[in-house]
Amino acid sequence: MTPFGARLRKLREERGITQSQMARAIQVSPAYLSALEHGKRGRPSWHLIQSVIAHLNIIWDEAEDLIRLSRLSHPKVTIDTSGLSPAATELANELALSIGKLDDKTLAEILQRVKPRRSQP
Repeated sequence: MTPFGARLRKLREERGITQSQMARAIQVSPAYLSALEHGKRGRPSWHLIQSVIAHLNIIWDEAEDLIRLSRLSHPKVTIDTSGLSPAATELANELALSIGKLDDKTLAEILQRVKPRRSQP
């Protein structure tokens, strides 16, 4: 499951909307919506994200967060380390080899370490 898919499912379920109902409303197939929620499809298009936001009546911060999550939700990532240090290349390769074996706690620790710090207003 991708971050976008998990959030989309949560928002949909909180509003009591079935996948079929939502798929019809945003003009996609229920199979596509299911695949998107389960991370079997890549990033959604801008148009689809806007349809979701409108259908779920999402505003401001929640909409921005959903857009941000969509950018971070490509299930097949390529990392170009050309021009970076050997350590960067090693890290990218080690992560690719071991990510499937890491538990959620370790993943959260790594994510916290590499996630950019955002200033709070």
